[in-house]
Amino acid sequence: MTDGNEVAALEERLQKLLSAAGVCSRRQAEGYIEAGRVTVNGRTARLGDKADPARDRVEVDGAPLRAPAGHTYLMLNKPRGYVTTLLDEKGRRTVAQLAAGCPARVWPVGRLDMDSEGLLLLTDDGELTHRLTHPSHEVEKEYRVWVRGDVERALSILSAPVEDGGEVLCADRVERTEEKVLTVVIHQGKNRQVRRMCAAAGLKVERLRRVREGNLLLGELKTGSWRPLTQAELRDLQE
Repeated sequence: MTDGNEVAALEERLQKLLSAAGVCSRRQAEGYIEAGRVTVNGRTARLGDKADPARDRVEVDGAPLRAPAGHTYLMLNKPRGYVTTLLDEKGRRTVAQLAAGCPARVWPVGRLDMDSEGLLLLTDDGELTHRLTHPSHEVEKEYRVWVRGDVERALSILSAPVEDGGEVLCADRVERTEEKVLTVVIHQGKNRQVRRMCAAAGLKVERLRRVREGNLLLGELKTGSWRPLTQAELRDLQE
C-alpha cells in the first residue's frame, strides 16, 4: 500500500506528461490547459495540476493520453521564407509543410525567423525539446552570418555584452571567417539574438544560416530537405 507521500512522488505536472506523450511541447501544453482542453479524472485541469498516468485518467480533447511507442527526431535544412510554426494564421509557408512526408506529428525545437535558414530540429519528444531550449542547459548554436558594414569595428563591440531593448545579449564566440562573413556562437537563445547583436554593432545582416546545434552539424543536407537523426546524433543531444 502506498501512502500519500509516495503517491505524490509519482505525480508529474501535466505539461510534462503531455510533452512526454508526444502531444505537444511543454509551452504548448500550457495553452491547452488554459483553454480547458485537458481533464484529469473528468475534471477540467488547471495550470500547476499534477497527475500519475498509472492511476489517473488524463484526456486531451476527450481522448485519453497514451504513451507513444517511440519518438521521432528530424533535422531540417530550413530555407528562407518559411515560418517556424505548425500553423500560421497569416497564411505564410511553414516548416510543417516541409516535413509533411513525416508520418509522426512533430514540432520545431526552438525557432529560426522567417528570413533565416539552416539547421532546425523537429521532434515529438517534449523532454528533449525542453532540454535543448531551456537556457539552463546552455546548448550552443553556431551561425554563419553574411553582413554589410564596418566588420572590424563591430568585432570589438560583439566581443562584449550588448544591451538591446532592456535585454543583455552575449555571444560565446564571434570570429571573422571571410571579409564580410562572421561565425557567431551563442547559447542564450533570445529572440532574433544574432540579428539584434549585429544591428547594435552597426552591421546589416544579409544572410543568416544556423550550421550547428550542440554537436549536431547541418552538413550537406539539401535546402528544404529533412532526414532522421542517427542514433549517434541523438545520443550526443541527450547527453
